Amino acid sequence: MAERCAHECVVRMNDDEGLAGALAVVVGRPADEAAWRLDVRGTVQGVGFRPFVYRVATELGLNGSVRNAGGHVLIEAAGDRAALTELARRLAADAPPLARVREVVVAELAAVPRHGPFRIERSNETGTVANEVPPDIAVCADCLAELTDPTDRRYRYPFINCTNCGPRATIIDELPYDRSRTAMRGFPMCAECRREYEDPWNRRFHAEPIACPACGPALSWSGARLGSDAHGDRALAVAVAALRHGGLIALKGLGGYQLVCDATNHDVVQRLREAKHRAVKPLAVMVADLHAARALAVLNGAERMLLSSSCAPIVLAQSRAGSPLAAAINPGTRRLGVFLPNTPLHHLLMTDVGRPLVVTSGNLADEPMAIDDDAAGLALSDIVDGFLTHDRPIRNRYDDSVIHVVEGEPRMIRRARGYAPAPRALPVASGVPLLAVGAELKHTFTLAADGRAVVSPHIGDLENAEAYGAFTTSVRRLSALVGITPQVVVHDYHPSYLSTQYARGWDVGKRMEVQHHHAHVAASAAEFGVDRPFIGVAYDGLGMGDDGTLWGGEVLIADLQRYRRIGRFSLAPLPGGAVAVKRPVRMALAYLLGGETFDLPAERRNGSGELWGAAREVLARVDEREFAVVGKLIAARLNCPPASSAGRLFDAVASLLGLRDETTFEGEAAIALEEVASADDCGELPWTLRNVQGLWVYDVRPTLSAVVDSVRGEVPASVTAARFQATVVAVTAAFCDAARTSTGINEVCLGGGVFQNRKVADDVRSTLSADGFDVYLGREIPVNDGGISFGQAAIAAARTARR
Repeated sequence: MAERCAHECVVRMNDDEGLAGALAVVVGRPADEAAWRLDVRGTVQGVGFRPFVYRVATELGLNGSVRNAGGHVLIEAAGDRAALTELARRLAADAPPLARVREVVVAELAAVPRHGPFRIERSNETGTVANEVPPDIAVCADCLAELTDPTDRRYRYPFINCTNCGPRATIIDELPYDRSRTAMRGFPMCAECRREYEDPWNRRFHAEPIACPACGPALSWSGARLGSDAHGDRALAVAVAALRHGGLIALKGLGGYQLVCDATNHDVVQRLREAKHRAVKPLAVMVADLHAARALAVLNGAERMLLSSSCAPIVLAQSRAGSPLAAAINPGTRRLGVFLPNTPLHHLLMTDVGRPLVVTSGNLADEPMAIDDDAAGLALSDIVDGFLTHDRPIRNRYDDSVIHVVEGEPRMIRRARGYAPAPRALPVASGVPLLAVGAELKHTFTLAADGRAVVSPHIGDLENAEAYGAFTTSVRRLSALVGITPQVVVHDYHPSYLSTQYARGWDVGKRMEVQHHHAHVAASAAEFGVDRPFIGVAYDGLGMGDDGTLWGGEVLIADLQRYRRIGRFSLAPLPGGAVAVKRPVRMALAYLLGGETFDLPAERRNGSGELWGAAREVLARVDEREFAVVGKLIAARLNCPPASSAGRLFDAVASLLGLRDETTFEGEAAIALEEVASADDCGELPWTLRNVQGLWVYDVRPTLSAVVDSVRGEVPASVTAARFQATVVAVTAAFCDAARTSTGINEVCLGGGVFQNRKVADDVRSTLSADGFDVYLGREIPVNDGGISFGQAAIAAARTARR
């Protein structure tokens, strides 16, 4: 085709009026025939887009070609102008279900050469735009039908896939997405697979992971404690027998190794907990189908749709009373993480075992999930009975995504398999390529260029060398895949975060700091395209403030470049620093004995005052030595950093109500408080907003005094917990009313892990909406620290754009 272009227009495919107007520039030319180049951008590789274009162009009688180029698709077509216009329209209107067409650049070529039939050409490694990596997709209905059909040549083949399903992000080495650039390059296709692969009318046309028992990956079993080594069908049979007889196995899944056991067997579930050092944190349960899921959990329509979707996430739902699950699956909570099989191998396991299975990440506490065979062997061989593995390498680590439904809307808790690394739009295009390295807990990073951001899959808590190594490796690989070479690194204020220390390895002129809570609220703002000033409400555990103190219950007036704090929760010391985060009872003592800015009279801090007496009464179960140590730390202000944290206040109330004095995972006490709270309208506890040096401050002492009185008066914990949550909602509404009165701003963006509490999130949104506010709370970007990197990227993009 001729290369010189006479006209060019950008067609945004989510805007029908823009489509019509832009195409009019080209269509309005007088000649009946023309030649166009159409550059299709978005998630258009690995989703059956080229065969789709081939079929449409052939149907319309067009000549030309389609090929992958970099991370996008290039079409050169010649023929009748009306047919070309129809092709452009159908690129988005009729695109394959897994494709996401973001825009099409249409250029008219100067000449109209003669061509043969429309064809699919070899990929071109060079491209004009950054790449988009297709996420992994759960096995489709067509492949499942073949998997269970004894007459099909792929009957019970654990790696069956087609253009509409199967591995993508977990096997890609580089783009364009061709087999030679994936982990499948070591598996030459047999003649029958080659025939399917090269047939544009076949469901497996250019399905890069295409395989069958004759030419594809194969299973193997190595028995650390159960059974001898086995391969193929026999390997699966041995693993099934191990699970049915109470064994614990390591399974090589799609994006990493997993630990699997019978979810109805209390002994093996408890054994799994001890092996992972995971005392009470709930475990996810995989079931065969929706019918089985409904036997374990009460599911609404949105939850059922999520379970059945091509992303197949873990869905947090209400557990059903009387289910056969072991009590050790989700002790102390009515919430159950349930999900359906997402690979053919998982489907076969579920069918053959015939019971719900615990399927959790294959790692020990605080370590990243293993993806390398040798590393998995070293990490897991002492705790499992055997390994069910295979010979297809895992290139990129992807854990399972986790979602819950709030007010009928899915909201992401952990964004990983099935969703990442699909890009997100930024409200303001960045002036330079960026790397935002996130915070510490629930870590992600974000690469940004132009007007889009690519958020990494969930990595885990960035607290040790193993997790740090996984982070740096992921940065290198994802940066190369998506074609973004960052020029600026964006990081949190906290100097001790490993992500901050990584950023400080860059030149000073290439670093940008973003405050933690500004990033929280900016993440919600950016997800919904809010690029004007807004009221930001950020409630979480802890984050470093711009004054060097620890924040966590903050109200900001912000936009995507700057912020100022106008309100906060009252201060309390953290006795022992990090120790207090894992000891809610210390926070209860800190709030009762420390008080706002530690300015209580000395007699109320040395064990003889009224507050000490109250604390001694309601916390009589606490050892006298801990009382004395905490009292001395607070009195001396020794290792007691002050914090305005909403999360730590939730911890304190949970301890006062006798729910948790010590925690084993982040958010455990707050979850216990949410679980016990009555669903009835129980009213509020006393609360006060006061002005302290120009800031509106929620003085928590009247609230906590009422909690103490409720404990003394033996008011049910369910009632007091509900009243406390209602108080937080009322305080938030008062903060926002005060902010609107002083600024006239009507938009509110919510962020922070506290808003994972469904009751608080529901009631804050409904209360503010009833007051006339426009309220935004993240859906596809987690409101917890998993969304921090996206917020950092949105802020840095706006700042660099302004320069």
